[in-house]
Amino acid sequence: MSEFDTAEVAIEAVTLTKIYGSGNTEVVAMRDASMTVRRGEVVALLGPSGSGKSTFLTAVGLINPATSGSIAIRGQKVLDGETALVNLRSFRRQHIGFIFQKSNLIPFLTAAENVQIALELNGQRASAARQRALELMEYLGVADRADNLPSMLSGGQQQRVAVARALANRPSVILADEPTAALDSHRGRQVMELFQKVAHEQGAGVIVVTHDHRALDVFDTIYEMEDGLMHKQEPVQPGSQSVH
Repeated sequence: MSEFDTAEVAIEAVTLTKIYGSGNTEVVAMRDASMTVRRGEVVALLGPSGSGKSTFLTAVGLINPATSGSIAIRGQKVLDGETALVNLRSFRRQHIGFIFQKSNLIPFLTAAENVQIALELNGQRASAARQRALELMEYLGVADRADNLPSMLSGGQQQRVAVARALANRPSVILADEPTAALDSHRGRQVMELFQKVAHEQGAGVIVVTHDHRALDVFDTIYEMEDGLMHKQEPVQPGSQSVH
């Protein structure tokens, strides 16, 4: 049970375990991982490759449900073990913004259309969706690429479009898997600060899986995973991390 009032909690993940295979082929990718993210909080999830970070993130994102444990979003329990308590696809679309390691842009849509489609699927008019898309793309420095197909963008530009798409619907939960891996230090910092801004202004809960230690001061809380086990580190103290 969370130590916080339910109204303050954006994400409540309780003892999530993920097992692949069975018998002699059984692999435990994640064991009893728990995390509470308050509204307005930005959390870093660190750890070596293969430690279970992406497994945890896709479980919380309702993409690859855990074998056991439970997940609540904004006080509403949505998963109990592998049992869905809501329509997962609809719930994801309305409440969760997910940024993958690869941009996963739709290749036959322009950059702006890739952002707009997230809004239009939620019922927003095309003109308003385009305006919102261009506002986000302007902030992220890719508005001049709005009418280009993904194949005409660099890897970093594609990733910034993917960030815009994830934020378009003003989600209450933002989950990002290595969002700055394809970005230079300036753009990476900009994306991290955008997550912080969205968290504080919209009351979103944000989890960022990262190997990038250049902007750890952006995070309110740091967790670490190793061999499928999760540990919470001490709170980040202002000025304790060097920023380059």
